[in-house]
This record gives sequence, C-alpha cells and structure tokens, in this order.
Amino acid sequence: MLEMIKQNKALAVNPLKVSQTVGAALAFLGMQRSVPLMHGSQGCTAFAKVFFVRHFREPIPLQTTAMDQVSSVMGADGNVVEALRVICERHKPAMIGLVTTGLSETQGCDVQRALKEFRTEWTEYAATSIVAVNTPDFTGSFETGFALAVKAMIDALVPDDRTKVGLRPRQVNVLCSANLTPGDLEFITESMESFQLRALLIPDLSGSLDGHLDDAYFNPLTTGGISVADMQMLHESTATLVIGPSMIEAANLLKSKTGVPDTRFDHLMGLDAVDAWLMTLSSISQLEVPVRWQRQRQQLLDAMLDSHFTLSDARVALAGDADLLLGFNDLLRGIGAKVVSAVVPVRTSWGQRNFTAVVGDLEDLEKLAREHRAQLLISNSHALPTAQRLQLPLLRAGYPQYDFMGGFHRCWSGYRGSQQALFDMVNLLAEQHHKSIRPYRSLYAQKLDHSISSTSQPGSYGS
Repeated sequence: MLEMIKQNKALAVNPLKVSQTVGAALAFLGMQRSVPLMHGSQGCTAFAKVFFVRHFREPIPLQTTAMDQVSSVMGADGNVVEALRVICERHKPAMIGLVTTGLSETQGCDVQRALKEFRTEWTEYAATSIVAVNTPDFTGSFETGFALAVKAMIDALVPDDRTKVGLRPRQVNVLCSANLTPGDLEFITESMESFQLRALLIPDLSGSLDGHLDDAYFNPLTTGGISVADMQMLHESTATLVIGPSMIEAANLLKSKTGVPDTRFDHLMGLDAVDAWLMTLSSISQLEVPVRWQRQRQQLLDAMLDSHFTLSDARVALAGDADLLLGFNDLLRGIGAKVVSAVVPVRTSWGQRNFTAVVGDLEDLEKLAREHRAQLLISNSHALPTAQRLQLPLLRAGYPQYDFMGGFHRCWSGYRGSQQALFDMVNLLAEQHHKSIRPYRSLYAQKLDHSISSTSQPGSYGS
C-alpha cells in the first residue's frame, strides 16, 4: 500500500522541486508550430529558457508578458493582450500556450478573462489556438504543471463528440507523462508502428526536442510535435493509452469528451510493464507480437540473470517526480534490489501501490541515504553534490540533466531501455566497489622492498 510521509520542515534546504510553470511550458513545446507564453516577469521566463537549453541543448522558443513593478501592482491584463497580439502578428503560430507564474498568480490575474478580451478585440487572429492554464510555481511541481497543461489542451482543442469512436481504426491516442524522454517516445511510436498502428502522442516531444537539425536558419516556433489538427481528431481514435498516474485527470477528461476506451499504465520499465504494453497493442491491432520484440524480451531476461548477482540486495536511494520513481521502484524490485529511500517534491496520489515515499528535498535524500547506507543514488543533476558528499555513484534521470551529454534522449522504456538501465546500474556499483576496496599489501612484501632498497645504497654489498 502507498505511504506518503510529509516532512515538517519550514523551508527547502536543497530544493528538489522544479516549477510547475516550467512543466506546463514543456507540454506546449510538444505541439507543432507553437510557442509557450509565460505571464510573469522577464526573469521568470529567462530562468525557464536556461533550464531547457541546458537540458536539451537546443534553442527553445519561449515568450514573456514582461510584467514590471507597475503592472504587478496595477494589473497586467494589458500585457497579456499585447503579448498575444505581437506573437500572432509576427510569428503566426498554430498555437500559443499561455501559462501563469507565481508573480501573476499572486497579483491575481485572470488569464481566461484576458484571453476573452483578446478574442473580442483582435478577431483577425481567430485561427490561432490559444490555451490558457493556471500554473503557480508556489504549488505543485514539474510533473503536475505538465499534466495541467495537457488537460487544458484536451479541454480547449478536442471536440466534445462521442459518436465517432473508432472512425479511424488504426489511430491510437497516447497520453504521455512529463518524465518520458524523446527517446522513450520514439520507442512508443516504433512499437505501435510495428503493430501497424498510428500513434498520436500528446504531447510529442520526440518530434520537437529530439536533437534534430532544422533546415531553417531561424525559427521562433517549435519545429515538430503533434499538430492542432491531430488534436481535433482524437475523438475518432479506436483507443487511448495512458502512461503515468499523473495523467489520470487528463485521461478522465478525454474519455468523458470522446468516449474512446482507454488502457492505463504506470510506466514502461521492466519485464511486466513492457509485456502488458505489447499485449495491449496486440489486442488493439489483432496482430501477433513481432519477432523482434520477442528477441528483445529474451535479451532482457538474460540481462536480468547477469545483473542480479550485483543488484540483488543492493541499496538504492531515489529522488524525483512521482511517475519516474514509480518506474524505477518496480524495475529495481523486479531484480531484487532494495529501495531504501525515495523522496518526491510534492504529495501525490498513486492509489493502491506498494511504495513508501517522503515528501521533501535533496537534504532529506542525503540524510536518508546515509542513514540506510545506500549504495547508489538515482536522481537529476542537482543531486551530484549530494552523491559526492556521500561518495556514492549517481545515475542521472529526470529533469534537469545539465552535466551529462545525451541524458535528454535516453530511453528508459521497453525491453532494451530496461536492459541498458540495469547495465548502467551494475557498472556504477562495480566501479564504486573497486574504489572502496584498498589493495592489500603483504607485510613480507614491505620487508622485501626495504631489503632491496638498503642493498641498492652506494657502498653496500652488490652496489
């Protein structure tokens, strides 16, 4: 059964939480020809831009309403209307994702009312879809902000029509949680295409932030992702696949609006989870599981056999967003490892799951890892100083990863992704094991070295 332990700390000493404003902006970056617009100060947007650039190592389209001291006190609805007008006039995006920050939420701005004012005043920009969502960064986390943005997109873009379910029998909706990397999304697409299914990823970061080079010299909008037109066809799909408990509310809304039946997965890590995923695809498509997935399953079984000698009874400490930790917990328990501590940034609801987590920060992770004698840490790049103080290896996962090349494209899902995760953990533990054991030097060897050095002195016998 799930147990969530709330800490009674007055402040975050070493913060683990990432702003839910940033999470919402990431969701909008998975839409085609879109741009996130942050209603806040220039500093808020600059921080988010640096965050994404350091993680993805790509140019990030991001705009701001540039609230200043006057508008923060007197009201900033005019900033929202003007920012929307300028973006529509100059860049002609297919969609704008309007997200709030702590500053605008504290000031009391009603973004929905500001959006209505814009629609009334500037009717010539009616073709541009605008989705507004409240994401104050003083509550929630990266994962919750991402989920709120996805729910807002479904509410604004998906038709309320339950009469066309299955009109496109090979089309399947996939609600993707925040911690699925572009590499994970590529696996999802490839596995569905192997069953002759068309995947509509919501949102699709594998098309916009997968590290590709664009032919255009400069593009102020996203260069990939799911289009607004595709979002407006979700009610015609034959099924919906939901990945991650954080997507539950968005899934409930999509099902109520479209009537498309859904199947829900906690994650796609480990043998049981991937088996369930592929059997679901086989049931939807009425096709047998392709041979290549059967081959990769055998490879994962062999990797589990090889790695359990090292990982069995290994003590691992986790820190990150809830969906990510749930996947690693199941993967580690499947190989016999022990999750001695798990820290999440905010309280969440996982239902009936055998998992205990502490709501806290990286200071709590360090304290618990030391107390339970952890041998391996799994967290983002912010946990590197913690790992260095504890003299433990760190497996980087989640957001952000700014000191590790290619972390944004790492695939954790599927048989092969799980296999590589096991190999990486084994190698980190083996390397740490070699460092922790000092070479034994025999007492007799020391005496022999002393006698050799004394005979080699000038004037001694044999010189």
